[in-house]
Amino acid sequence: MNPVYAEMVPALAGSAVHGVEALVKRAEREFADLGHGDLPRWQKALAQLPRVEPLADLDHPAPRLGAPAEDPRALRDTLMALHPWRKGPLALGGVTIDTEWRSDFKWDRIAPHWDITGHTVLDIGCGNGYFGWRMLGAGAKCVVGIDPTTLFVMQWRAQMHFAGNLPNFVLPLKDTQLPETLGGFDTVCSMGVLYHRRDPADHLARLRQCTRPGGQLLLETLVIDQPGEKVLVPDGRYARMRNVWELPTPAHLAGQLEQAGFEAIRCVDICATTVEEQRSTDWMRFESLPECLDPADPARTVEGHPAPVRAVMLARRPG
Repeated sequence: MNPVYAEMVPALAGSAVHGVEALVKRAEREFADLGHGDLPRWQKALAQLPRVEPLADLDHPAPRLGAPAEDPRALRDTLMALHPWRKGPLALGGVTIDTEWRSDFKWDRIAPHWDITGHTVLDIGCGNGYFGWRMLGAGAKCVVGIDPTTLFVMQWRAQMHFAGNLPNFVLPLKDTQLPETLGGFDTVCSMGVLYHRRDPADHLARLRQCTRPGGQLLLETLVIDQPGEKVLVPDGRYARMRNVWELPTPAHLAGQLEQAGFEAIRCVDICATTVEEQRSTDWMRFESLPECLDPADPARTVEGHPAPVRAVMLARRPG
């Protein structure tokens, strides 16, 4: 049994979450079968991380993990081998990682609207686990994140090297791979996932299944905010992304959540994504949002669609 994932069992002990053992077994199988052409390079980088005192100071825009390393330049080079870093910022061993996304902007939009003190949280599409640190810093008991991207799992393992034994987990799974027995989380999150799903209703049903009766859902997704339209179905790419299937209006999204069996549905934030929030950096050198917008009209994507706007929805599974 992978000792990191095995710690999920005691971390969730005494909570309402069920199906944990099946989840751990499935995560172990997927982790053992991780495959990517760059995997040896990433594993080498993990092996080269310096020994430092594990520390965690989480209530910061860039969570601070680990005591400062003796050779910060060497550590920076090692962490750079895990490029591209997309969600953050993060401070590992005294080295600040300026990620593509200023995910702290999104956190600041979410944090005033919920209380997760003592909660068990399932974070679907968690990336490298950045939001898990912020949730622990806000009082969550345990955060279980899932993301099928191998690099993000490797980046999470690098963070755990500095953080020590804290209950923020990133499992190499898709939501469609979650055991049918899994459920009972106090809070379930889906951020930046819904528009990548061909069948939004199926995704919302899975979110409901994993939420305990009376528990809360946080759903963050791309939307359109234009009168007279319910859903934008891009013909081809959207902001150079291939797999964007539909963008609903907030009102239509609220209806979808109601049909999925949620109540107390409210939109707590609508915000256009700016080039200050998503951009290329030394830690993510590929194209980013500025290259996906029409240079003559930044209110449109390069394909002519409305530029990205994201909504945050909160809802509750009936008790």
